Amino acid sequence: MANSEGLIELEGKIVAVLPGTMFRIELPNKHVVLGHISGKLRKNFIKIFVGDTVRVEMDPKDITQARITYRLRSSAPKPLGAAPAASRPAPRRR
Repeated sequence: MANSEGLIELEGKIVAVLPGTMFRIELPNKHVVLGHISGKLRKNFIKIFVGDTVRVEMDPKDITQARITYRLRSSAPKPLGAAPAASRPAPRRR
């Protein structure tokens, strides 16, 4: 899918985390490209791990590199019996 700027948008899976916020990304056509995170992800401290699915932009002139623009949420269900995330402790009595 190409957007108005001529960039190719694809979804891929993180294969390896490299130094300097660089990642190896496997695309649906089994090609592996080098990717870096966009400024918005860096600014908001979005964490990306191996196995995450991400949306990337690629320039048609250089298809060996990509920019990660979005980390997709995993569709895996939460395990049963898991504690609720970030539950607030009860207020202290004085």
